[in-house]
Amino acid sequence: MRHVLVCVAGLACVAAGQTQPPLTPSDSGFTRGVLLERDSEPAAGEFAVRLPDNEVLRYSYDAHTYVEQAEHNVDIPRLHPGEQVEVVSDSVDGSRLRYARTVHAVGATRTAARRRVPTFVPLHHFSMEEERLIPKGDLTYAGVIGEIAGSRMVLHTRSAGDQTIVLRNDTRYLQNGEIVGAADLRPNLRVFVRAGRTWNGDVEGYQVIWGQILQVERQ
Repeated sequence: MRHVLVCVAGLACVAAGQTQPPLTPSDSGFTRGVLLERDSEPAAGEFAVRLPDNEVLRYSYDAHTYVEQAEHNVDIPRLHPGEQVEVVSDSVDGSRLRYARTVHAVGATRTAARRRVPTFVPLHHFSMEEERLIPKGDLTYAGVIGEIAGSRMVLHTRSAGDQTIVLRNDTRYLQNGEIVGAADLRPNLRVFVRAGRTWNGDVEGYQVIWGQILQVERQ
């Protein structure tokens, strides 16, 4: 019996001494970054947050998500792209999105404040009818444009390598929160893309965003 207890105690000591791998932001349930975009519906929708290491995470929210800004209870559409936010979330089985339990706005980025960047136009700059017509997609990419050829754009990303994205006639382009045209895209531009996959497997871009929102100052 004594030998059994010694072995058990020894195993406990070994287990306690093992170093566990650090949790990634996706695993930990807590993230802090810059709000890139969000839907305009207060009841439910999605939003995207860019982390200091340039990783982009997407979240879903609903009427039960608690959102706080300047010590006031607000809804997601009241938050503006470019604000620093802290998100507590849960993973959702079978979904790439995490469910946001709480969202706390902690202010605009220091870069934006120092450069006096104008207020970003929120996504509900579009009419409600236009919002409903914009495809949402379930894919997001962040990277640097390597090449633009006709209706196709090659994006250099850290996580997915080179990704070819088809640009549609109704793809939305936002620079510093302002609506612009496809002609404003250029190589070496760092962009964030919301996209989806077509029936034949192509990735097509629904929204392409760039400018000061993406120029996140590393902590």
